[in-house]
Amino acid sequence: MNYAETTDWMFNKFPMYQKIGASAYKPDLGNIAELLDFLGNPHKSIKTVHVAGTNGKGTVSHTLASVFQECGYKTGLYTSPHLRDFRERIRINGEMIPEQNVIDFIGNNKAKFEEMQLSFFEMATGMAFDYFAKEKVDIAIIEVGLGGRLDSTNIIMPELSIITNISLDHVHLLGNTLEEIAAEKAGIIKPNTPVVIGETQPETKDVFINKAKQCNAPIYFADQIIDCDKVHIESLDYQKFDIWKNSELYLEGVEFPLIGYYQKKNLATAVCALDLLSHKFNIDRKDLVSGLENVVKNTNLMGRWQILCRQPLVIADTGHNVGGVKEVVMQLSDMTFRKLHFVLGCVNDKDIDGILQLLPRYADYYFCKADIPRGLDANILAEKAFKAGLHGTVYESVQQAYNSAINNAHFEDVVFVGGSNFTVAEVV
Repeated sequence: MNYAETTDWMFNKFPMYQKIGASAYKPDLGNIAELLDFLGNPHKSIKTVHVAGTNGKGTVSHTLASVFQECGYKTGLYTSPHLRDFRERIRINGEMIPEQNVIDFIGNNKAKFEEMQLSFFEMATGMAFDYFAKEKVDIAIIEVGLGGRLDSTNIIMPELSIITNISLDHVHLLGNTLEEIAAEKAGIIKPNTPVVIGETQPETKDVFINKAKQCNAPIYFADQIIDCDKVHIESLDYQKFDIWKNSELYLEGVEFPLIGYYQKKNLATAVCALDLLSHKFNIDRKDLVSGLENVVKNTNLMGRWQILCRQPLVIADTGHNVGGVKEVVMQLSDMTFRKLHFVLGCVNDKDIDGILQLLPRYADYYFCKADIPRGLDANILAEKAFKAGLHGTVYESVQQAYNSAINNAHFEDVVFVGGSNFTVAEVV
């Protein structure tokens, strides 16, 4: 098979959560343990950092990878989902896994994968660890797929665990309260291994503290240690921060190339983690700053307040749950524009009503459905939106909605594309 045939086989053969939802989720580590044993347990030969959380885990993972790369380490990065190409999930020093490696991995192991009835994510996780081990990476940043305790990535014994924050998401799988979801995420805390918690939240703080005590794991709350003080500057390309550690200036004038309001929290989490990791790895302050400032260039991070056009200003962001959308709306409220054109497509297992209640009433909406089975029918989305006081038009595809928004926009307007990773994936 060539690469296109290989990925078609992968997408159609393995149950894929991103496409079909809960029926593809396997809450069990037995399969991944058996798969990795078959592959020679590659995860045991590499050093890792494990990153979980409802929102921000992708950005924090990319930021850590960028800094390690700047420090001269051969750095693996495993994230999900991908936007355009499956290979985005598995990178070394920002470069995607070669097509031939994907072809060979599937071709050499196809019979075993079919026999095991793997999920798509189990297969991808096995591929990532196999690739990183064969390439002898110095460190691999591993992002949790869903939850933590029973996620396929939770087979590793990392140098550090990170949990960015907790918000209501995937409640049908992880729990209906912040405490229940936190308990699932806390499953990545390992014995005698430090853990960084990005945000101190009253509902979840004790869950993490108690789990850390059980594991004799040193615990650090990033927002109690690191403060990112934004330096006011008008730029669409970066935010400037003075970064303080325990009330002492730690880094001055860092130009972080991620614009979203929420990135301040992600930056603090990443810096706290890197400060702790500097006791095991050689992380020079100069390389630290360079890694923070070049995270997009080094890792090809997409979909985080990504500017697609400047006149009119077109922004895409993958925030897709109540916590993420709340941050997006706060960022939009800080902006000045004539009119907001909002291209909106969601998946059918989110808190749609909760998301719609947060969205601005003054915007013109372009309702659409991403081209995946999990996508929420655009007519149903529009009907729910109308009940929430939002008004707009239904389109047959994301691309039609996007083209219409661009055509309708004045050069002083803003076009925003969001609601799900898959809506964004069709325009970036």
